[in-house]
Amino acid sequence: MSFPTLTSRKHFRIMTWLCCGLIILGGPVGVVRGDGVESDAERRKIVYQMYSGYKKDFADVRDISPQQAMDLLQQNQVTFVDTRKPAEMAVSMLPGALSEQDFLSRSGDYRDRTVVGYCTISYRSGKFAAKMAERGVAVINLRGGILAWTLEGGKVYDQDGREVKRIHVYGNRWDYAPSGYETVKFNLLEQLY
Repeated sequence: MSFPTLTSRKHFRIMTWLCCGLIILGGPVGVVRGDGVESDAERRKIVYQMYSGYKKDFADVRDISPQQAMDLLQQNQVTFVDTRKPAEMAVSMLPGALSEQDFLSRSGDYRDRTVVGYCTISYRSGKFAAKMAERGVAVINLRGGILAWTLEGGKVYDQDGREVKRIHVYGNRWDYAPSGYETVKFNLLEQLY
C-alpha cells in the first residue's frame, strides 16, 4: 500500500480548504437558485410547491393565502408576526408586523385579532404556529411567506415604515422574489446560526 506524497497531501488539503471556503461563503455549490429566467408566475408556482412540501411538517396548522391576509389587513383585523432572524427583519417586513419576541411578550393583547405568522416561505412560522397551538394561542400561517406575499402584490416596509422593493430570502434556495426586487441572503455559515 502506498501513501500519498507530501505534495499530493498538500494539494488535497488546499483543495479541501478551497471547497470549504466556497461553501461557507455561499458560492457555487449546486443549489437551486431563483435568479434564473423564471417569470413571476413561474416563481409563484415554485414557492407554493415548496411550501406544500414543507407543510407536511406542520400539517395541523391552519394557513391563509396572501390575498386573504391582504383583505384582513384592509379591514384592520390582522396582526402579523415575523418569525425570522433580526437581520432578515431589518431588510423588510409586512405592514405593522411584530417580531416573535414582541408577540410572545404580549400575545394576550391580540386575542380579538387574526394573528398571522410568516417567514421567508413560512416553514419557521408554521413550526411557530404549531408551538403556539400547544399553548392555546391561535396563529395562522401565511401560505408561502413573504415570498408569496410579494409575488401576489403585497407590499413590504423597512424599519422606518418606508415601502421597499427588497427582501431577505434567507439563502439561494429560496431566491424567488418578484421581478424588480433586490434580494439579500445569508451565506451558508450564517444559515447555520
